[in-house]
Amino acid sequence: MVKRVLMVAYHFPPMNVSSGIQRTLRFAQYLPEFNWEPIVLTAHPRAYPSISEASLAEVPPNLRVRRVFALDTAKHFSLLGRYPRLLCVPDRWWSWWLGAVLPGLALIRKFKPDVLWSTYPIASAHLIGYTLHRLTGVPWVADFRDPMAQTGYPADPLTHSAYKWIEYHTLKHCERATFTAPGAVRLYAERYPDIPHSRFTVIENGYDESVFAGMPQVADLGRSVGGPLVLVHSGTVYPSERDPRPFFGALAALHKNGHIKPGDLKVVLRATGCDDYLRGLIEGYGIGGIVTLEPPLSYQAALAEMLAADGLLVLQAANCNYQVPAKLYEYLRAKRPILGLTDPAGDTASVLQNAGIDTIAPLDSQDAIERLLLHFLELLRRNGAPVAEEVQVAASSRKNKTMELAGVLDVVAR
Repeated sequence: MVKRVLMVAYHFPPMNVSSGIQRTLRFAQYLPEFNWEPIVLTAHPRAYPSISEASLAEVPPNLRVRRVFALDTAKHFSLLGRYPRLLCVPDRWWSWWLGAVLPGLALIRKFKPDVLWSTYPIASAHLIGYTLHRLTGVPWVADFRDPMAQTGYPADPLTHSAYKWIEYHTLKHCERATFTAPGAVRLYAERYPDIPHSRFTVIENGYDESVFAGMPQVADLGRSVGGPLVLVHSGTVYPSERDPRPFFGALAALHKNGHIKPGDLKVVLRATGCDDYLRGLIEGYGIGGIVTLEPPLSYQAALAEMLAADGLLVLQAANCNYQVPAKLYEYLRAKRPILGLTDPAGDTASVLQNAGIDTIAPLDSQDAIERLLLHFLELLRRNGAPVAEEVQVAASSRKNKTMELAGVLDVVAR
């Protein structure tokens, strides 16, 4: 018997992001294979920072998608670059809650879903899920992905309080709370000891095999013999959570000592989201001949760049030990060597180690990065750097992760 799930998600095509939309999109794509019919409740595209009409081609043609009224405070209420702080609580898209509740109730009356599902990192998505659940009694699965309220995040006290309120009431009323890393489950089990631990479940992120179809599988064909080794970081470089300064310092020191030259190594930082900040650091460290900042690419083009790289770079600080970058699973599927600059005790390092990759050093240790980088470059030259093991790669497919979600939905719907 086919059951229905109403999925509340801000990130959805045509929003122009690479990995942010993939979790909901692929769940919606594969759930019918596991006897679940998804219905998506999402925001009007006007609320997105940018859109890509091409991404709409990935939405299954028979998927019901309801786009509702939503505004972005930073875009629609800004005057001379400033806007009221109160209009950003719990986030800049709070108006989506106003626009989603009545249409959500209409969808529930018409299609009678067996389960509600909402997904963070837009906090108002859980606020919508909470409201619909309380008004209808439909069982609710809350997909946190990563922890919400953390020490020092959000920095604004009022926003932090709103996050804490949403977080607590979501965990209190949902049937299941899913996270993308086991450390997040441990954190929440300790933070909320009165909530049954059986409510917490890990469903990791993954990669979608279909988008790799037709792409070259031998990644080093694109590099000319004798050319520089190319190391790619694809995605946002957060100044705190992915602080590149120790890495830049290691590059500068190795360059100064003659261990690497601009003709030996090219580091590509793709779609960082903070190019102006990084440009100043690159100039200050004197590594402009090694590190380049490149603009965003389409999702498929970004994957092709990963496949064509000599190595892939992970940046993840110890303050994110309970999180795993979604891009990491695409790195694993690309089957390219990975330089993991992350806390060896964190969940990101655990995913790498489970995949058979041991080229890891703490992001905050310049000395350790210098030693590892020299070793890693030598392994690349000898084609001896480890790549992800096939069994681990297969287990990380989006279809497998959707099967795990379907199992959770089956339990909740009973």
